[in-house]
Amino acid sequence: MARAEERKPIVVGVDPDPGRCTALAWAADEAHRRRRPLLLVLTQNLPTPGYRPTGGRPSWEEWNEALHAKGDRELKEAVAFVESRHPQVTVSGLLAEGHPAWVLGEQAQNAKEVVLGSWHLSAVRELFTSAAVALPLITHAPCPVVVVPELEHSGQPQPHFVVGVDGSPQSAGAVDFAFEEAALRGAALRALYVWHPPRLGVLDEDAAVRECRRLLSETVTACADAHPEVELHHEVVRGHPVQVLTEASEDTFGLVVGTRGHGGFAGMLLGSVSQGVLHHAHCPVITVPYAHDR
Repeated sequence: MARAEERKPIVVGVDPDPGRCTALAWAADEAHRRRRPLLLVLTQNLPTPGYRPTGGRPSWEEWNEALHAKGDRELKEAVAFVESRHPQVTVSGLLAEGHPAWVLGEQAQNAKEVVLGSWHLSAVRELFTSAAVALPLITHAPCPVVVVPELEHSGQPQPHFVVGVDGSPQSAGAVDFAFEEAALRGAALRALYVWHPPRLGVLDEDAAVRECRRLLSETVTACADAHPEVELHHEVVRGHPVQVLTEASEDTFGLVVGTRGHGGFAGMLLGSVSQGVLHHAHCPVITVPYAHDR
C-alpha cells in the first residue's frame, strides 16, 4: 500500500495558452520537492480558440484531427517546459476529451495533488470559467486541490504559508498538509483561528476567545511536534474568515484551508470559506479534504 502511495503523481491541468504557465511551474516545482511523477492533462471538448480551418468548414473527421494535432503540440511544449525546469522529474502527458472538471476529477482519484490555474475576473465571468472547473473539483476530489492564480503583478512572496483553523477535523487535515508544505520549502507557518462573533453577540466574549485559543493550540500541537523545523506562529483573529484569510494571503507561498470533501452541493454554497478565498486570495489556494489519506 505504501509503495502504491509513493507512485501517486502530481496532476496539473495544462492551459492551451503558453503565456499562462504559472500553475504548470508550481506543479513542476511541487513534483520536484516531493519527488513525485508529474502528469500533465490537456482537455479538449470545444474547438481551440484561434483555430481557423482553411478551405471552408471541414468535415468532423478533419476538424477532430486538426484539433488533436494542435493539442499534441501544446502538450509537447508543456512537457518540454517541465523537463527544462526540472530534468529529474518524471513527466508524462495526457490529451483527453471532455469537460476539464470531469477529466481532472477522474485523474484526482489516484493523485497526490491536483493543480490548476485561475484568473481573477468579475464574479459573473468567474463562475463560467476557471471556477467552473475548480469548484466541482474541490467538492469531490479525494486529494488536495491547488488553485494557482495568474497574477498580473506578483511581488516576491514572504517565506511562509497561512492555514485556516476552526477546530474541525477538516481544518486538522489542512494543518497537517500545511506543515508538510512548509517543511518542504523551509518556510514558516502562520495558523489563524478566525473568530466571527454571532450577530446577537455572546454572553462572555473573553471566554469565547479563550475557547478558540484552546482549539487552535490543540489542532496545531501534534503537527508542530512532528515538524520542529517549521517556525510556527498562531493567533486568534476577530473578523469574517474570508476577509481575514484573504488579507493574510498577501505575499505568501500559499493559503491552506480544509473542505468537507465529497460534500455534494453543500460544499458549493455561496459564502463558504473555501469558495470565498478561492475568488479573492492573492496567492495559491490549497484545499484539503478531510478524507485525504495523510
